[in-house]
Amino acid sequence: MSRANMDKNPDEVAAMFDGVAKRYDLVNDLLSLGQTKAWRRATTKIIAPKAGMKILDLAAGTGSSSEPLAAAGADVIPADFSEGMLAAGRKARPHLAFTKADALNLPFKDGEFDLVTISFGLRNTQNTQLALAEMLRVTKPGGQLVVCEFSSPTFAPFRKIYTNYLMRALPWVASRSSSNPDAYIYLAESIRAWPDQKALAARIEAAGWSGVTWKNLTGGVVAVHMAFK
Repeated sequence: MSRANMDKNPDEVAAMFDGVAKRYDLVNDLLSLGQTKAWRRATTKIIAPKAGMKILDLAAGTGSSSEPLAAAGADVIPADFSEGMLAAGRKARPHLAFTKADALNLPFKDGEFDLVTISFGLRNTQNTQLALAEMLRVTKPGGQLVVCEFSSPTFAPFRKIYTNYLMRALPWVASRSSSNPDAYIYLAESIRAWPDQKALAARIEAAGWSGVTWKNLTGGVVAVHMAFK
């Protein structure tokens, strides 16, 4: 499989990420013009991890989002449904408890986590509402959701430039840096088709979460949505 369809068949999406796992973090840094680390730092600051806090990090990939949570003393479970990503993560960060998990059918008890977070992975689920409902189920009452995802730049002229980059420059750069450039064409298309900040907030609320807010990063290229159970 060279490219996942926009119906986001789980097996095809998992296979796509298996194929890019080894160089995923490196290529992401290149394609984001070095912003990925800054976005992850901002998300970590919003999560505010601390000792004794139990966190589920979904679509954790190689664990780059989980590492700072564990470093702060939180009990974090990095979860992903791509075997390739899990293998790369276990090799790079053997001290983290990587777990295979499907966001649509999480293998965890009701109310198990203080906080559930997902970075750049919600848009790749086949059923966004079901994924959000599953996250709600495994979160304790009073617990929190933090979603970091690509979004819609708030400044219209920049939004046009950004869209052109996604659909033209990004695949060109990926073709010269990734072992599976078609995967990045899919990712560009999935970003362009994703709802903006307000629309995603409405979806989160519709799944049963309360007090939904968001913070824009890099002028809205990325938005971090927060909510409570």
